[in-house]
Amino acid sequence: LVRWGDPISNGPDFKFDASNTAADQLQQQGMHHDGMHFFSMPLGTNSSARGLLVTNHEYVETNILHADGGNLENPSGYTREKCDKEINAHGVSIVEIGLTNGAWGLVRPSASARRITAATPMRLQGPAAGSELLRTQDDPTGTQVLGTFNNCGNGYTPWGTYLTCEENFNGYFALPTAPTNAAEAARFSRYGIGRASRYGWEKFYPRFNLNTTPNEANRHGWVVEIDPYDPISTPIKRTALGRFSHEGATVVVGADNRVAVYSGDDNRFDYIYKFVARDLLAPNNRESNRNILDNGTLYVARFKDDGTGEWLPLVFGQAGLTVENGFADQAAVLVYARQAADRVGATPMDRAEWIASDPVTREMFVT
Repeated sequence: LVRWGDPISNGPDFKFDASNTAADQLQQQGMHHDGMHFFSMPLGTNSSARGLLVTNHEYVETNILHADGGNLENPSGYTREKCDKEINAHGVSIVEIGLTNGAWGLVRPSASARRITAATPMRLQGPAAGSELLRTQDDPTGTQVLGTFNNCGNGYTPWGTYLTCEENFNGYFALPTAPTNAAEAARFSRYGIGRASRYGWEKFYPRFNLNTTPNEANRHGWVVEIDPYDPISTPIKRTALGRFSHEGATVVVGADNRVAVYSGDDNRFDYIYKFVARDLLAPNNRESNRNILDNGTLYVARFKDDGTGEWLPLVFGQAGLTVENGFADQAAVLVYARQAADRVGATPMDRAEWIASDPVTREMFVT
């Protein structure tokens, strides 16, 4: 239906000799599809004949993306143009698709088609936004961030937005010199950040070098909410849902209109989380639900030997999540959600991935 390199609207065609430029890739479908969802058009309908297909792009194969390889295969030939092409092949694609005479195809041109990449401007919202842990020289407010990458699993909301999940974001950063501060070194280690990055983007963009910009990694590993119906809207990283390797964001609405979002941390011996929103869903008022994911409580699961379990709240000041134990405030609890879950005694899992909800019983199934 839609392949890597296909123009999402009226952009340049794919070239099989890998000669497409970074500017071309910005107008083309990204690489390595993962989570995806279909949104009926127009908004508010249940049309199964026309809609928006939103697709994650988890990573790139540099030996295919470039004619002579990327930084791994050809470090001396790695250029800013190659780096930008890789950045533009990441993220999310939104394309319009339709059923015509019994056949599905892309609608081109489409005013709704859009690429969101590892360099697209986004907002940080929720309890961690503005925190000292999220501030950088380029963003002293701690509220603006560039890009989303390693977008694996996903979710969607009852108000018609897409949730894309940043999974193995740690591999995009380099930490050439280990911190001398033991606590700081432990925080980087807990999130799997090592000396070298996967692609070498730090060669051209210092924000990927954590010796230069140590807080940049804290600005990734979130769930990002995107409005597919508004092609000029700004994606929002929802910090209330915690920072870890999100494999998905499954939204469930309770009988009382309470909204919950379930996520697995796709890392060996990590945890299953649930966010419960403070405010109730307004079923017939899309605007009032816009920021419902900014306020609420993040929980982590503890399982018992008898098959029962409990949800442990990750709340500053409770269960050892205190200044004395390295958590300055609720922002720190969310930025270092893994360490917070360690502290309260969550149950390590075998790489929790997708989570599905039974629409009748609301039982949750985790792979």
